[in-house]
Amino acid sequence: MAPSSEIYIESTETDPAVRAQSALHHTQQRLQGRLATLTEVEPEAAEAGESVRAALTEFCAGELRRYLSAADRTLYATASGAAETRLLVRGLRTTGGMLDRDVDRLSAAGDAASATTLARAIEAVLRAHLAVERNVLLPALVGLPGADLPALVGDLDTLLAGGTLEDPAVVDVREIPHGRRHPRIFARFARLAPGESFTLVNNHDPKPLRREFQAAHPDAFTWEYVESGPERWQIRIGREAGADA
Repeated sequence: MAPSSEIYIESTETDPAVRAQSALHHTQQRLQGRLATLTEVEPEAAEAGESVRAALTEFCAGELRRYLSAADRTLYATASGAAETRLLVRGLRTTGGMLDRDVDRLSAAGDAASATTLARAIEAVLRAHLAVERNVLLPALVGLPGADLPALVGDLDTLLAGGTLEDPAVVDVREIPHGRRHPRIFARFARLAPGESFTLVNNHDPKPLRREFQAAHPDAFTWEYVESGPERWQIRIGREAGADA
């Protein structure tokens, strides 16, 4: 008999996936609420204006940017290799890149008025960006074979808290059902810095996986056969030295 901790009713509050979505929604609400509070302040006096500019810069360059990076390394990475979510992830990474560039512009703003204007633009894009994560990406991850949403949200929280994730040098997927392997492999790839690699151990030549990598990360990865069957295949998968992490 399964332990009581594993018994739940799907799509109810007892469902770990539902609890994970709720926890992430809470994190998103906190981010949006903090940014909204900061942008509501009208900097009038010079001293107050500098305080507002500093607070906006600290929040956006710190907590907000950490969230964007953590979401990319966990949620997006897992969904990036699946055909049904690849374009969605590409769109989220595009808006995430826009937000990142706007945060750079905010950090370089010379006065509080300019900083507040930029922060309000960031707030508007962020609101739409998080809504797509919440309403489109998370339900897709729940239905994606091999994706473990509670574990992914747990990893995201670990990164937000300044922790590190386990980065195994070898990913052996031979005991994992075929339809559940690829999200785990893409999540591991997302944690590679440029020039780093890991070794995939499989029980067949993973040519379909290589095609998915080329679609998701065109010319940004390396693929080296270490062992070529017939019963065990080992492939060293790396991130190109000049590729963005």
